Amino acid sequence: MITSRAWAGRRYAVLGLARSGRATVAALLSAGATVVAWDESEERRAPYLPGTGRGTIGNADGGGVQLHSAAPVAEPLHPRPAAGGPPPRAGEVLLRDPLALDLAGFAGVVVSPGVPLNRHPIVAHAGDVPIIGDIELFAQARAELPPHRVVGITGTNGKSTTTALIHHILQTAGVPSLMGGNIGLPILGQQPLPEGGVYVLELSSYQIDLTHSLDCDVAVLLNVTPDHLDRYAGFDAYAASKARLFAMQSAGQAAIIGIGDEASAGIAKQVARSGRAGDVTKIAPGVCMDQSRWPLLQGPHNAQNALAAIAACEALGVAREAIDAGLASFTGLPHRMQPVGERGGVRFVDDSKATNPTSTAPALMAFDRIHWICGGLAKTDDLEACRPGFGNVVAAYTIGDAAELFERLLAPDMPVVPCGTIAVAVARAVAAARPGDTVLLSPACASFDQFADYAARGAAFAQAVEALP
Repeated sequence: MITSRAWAGRRYAVLGLARSGRATVAALLSAGATVVAWDESEERRAPYLPGTGRGTIGNADGGGVQLHSAAPVAEPLHPRPAAGGPPPRAGEVLLRDPLALDLAGFAGVVVSPGVPLNRHPIVAHAGDVPIIGDIELFAQARAELPPHRVVGITGTNGKSTTTALIHHILQTAGVPSLMGGNIGLPILGQQPLPEGGVYVLELSSYQIDLTHSLDCDVAVLLNVTPDHLDRYAGFDAYAASKARLFAMQSAGQAAIIGIGDEASAGIAKQVARSGRAGDVTKIAPGVCMDQSRWPLLQGPHNAQNALAAIAACEALGVAREAIDAGLASFTGLPHRMQPVGERGGVRFVDDSKATNPTSTAPALMAFDRIHWICGGLAKTDDLEACRPGFGNVVAAYTIGDAAELFERLLAPDMPVVPCGTIAVAVARAVAAARPGDTVLLSPACASFDQFADYAARGAAFAQAVEALP
């Protein structure tokens, strides 16, 4: 795991015990820190010996990270013992809600990115104690890691694909690398890379909000479009969160920015005007590229993803031949424009990760005759972002809570077939399709009305395709 001697003897509260929270607890304890941890979920608290308030557990992150005994700490957790028991012994976790503790003297409150900072009481309760995330702890630990570089990728759409693509190109080129952040295993739970390695981090705005000192050697912004606005004062505040990735960089570090939307173009100007014009590489929309050699990087959105990955790898000094080989051999990510089958000349594509209209729009531009399965839990009350691709749609097949809304929005532009469920939609789409057509699941909605997450929705689509005669 990744740790830092700087954490030894210091006190931390960890709020949220999902994968990254468990890995954070493990890393802090291994470094000799004292840790208070909490999660509203009794199931997530259970491994930490509920009822005693103490725990030294194995497999803390669900992927083999062990909690090791820590060196003794010189001072107690807080001036007075918490109700229900004494402060934790070295190497142990005290299960306490940090809202019930006096946090004075703590080095930080490490919160899950899912904690809404704009309305959670921990922000006011923490006072002057820094509220941070596991990416900030990684940034603090970098000085003790073998010499390495960091690539940080953010954007409303496309960041997972771009992160995975950069990682794949580096692996193809023989450069040690790993993925972390919003993709892959928790960063603190992974083994440090050898000298010359590259950490490739997908960073959501939530994670950037919790990070203060991550100086990325290469920072990438793909786009900024309205999303997650329940977490921000407005769109400008959301865009400002993305821009902070560049504010944390030093002069001379690469800043790669898509300029296909007004907010991102504004951020590119802001970085250039800060005296870093030579650091900025702009990725313009509509650049003509031959994507025929990259079977799983189709569509204009993947052209942008590929351009950003190429620029990032060039900034890292990867040879163009290795970049080309990586692009050609990239196998894509599940539920992101993923081919899942073909029947009678009709192909089926799973784009379940498209959870808003902006992320669906490029998929509608990627194929000529589309039977579009859409709907779910709507994030907006319009589909205007998708309009440029309407001419490619043969018919729409609506599912989920948004079915009636989408039928009303789409009926003036295309035939709409109400279906309710994915299984029904697949059956009706394949009945209407002809050879050469594409049945595309690109919902433009969240999945939580019918599924646990977008991955479960994509799996249901693949199962429906598999069940076809």
